[in-house]
Amino acid sequence: MTWIILIVAGLLEVVWAVGLKYTEGFSKLIPSILTLTAMAGSVGMLGLALRTLPLGTAYAIWTGIGTVGTVIYGIVMLNEPASAVRLTCIAMIVGGIIGLKVTNV
Repeated sequence: MTWIILIVAGLLEVVWAVGLKYTEGFSKLIPSILTLTAMAGSVGMLGLALRTLPLGTAYAIWTGIGTVGTVIYGIVMLNEPASAVRLTCIAMIVGGIIGLKVTNV
């Protein structure tokens, strides 16, 4: 269950990172509220996961999910470049996340 909480926390990180773009400097009310709510949920769930998971592993996975998800959103929804180098870097991050999960005992 802890891993599910951590994954959801990482997905909420994607939500708030993307949401920052739509708040326009926190000048738009609804996007700002949704972004701040996602931030609180993400950090809160990370805190719950840290009760049983090692700090370094949990934090790396949390930020990795957020990073990869945000980059993928940018590529798919915002027409950001999907160069071979960027995709290779994403693959390396995913590989690191998997490695941390597999080696967590």
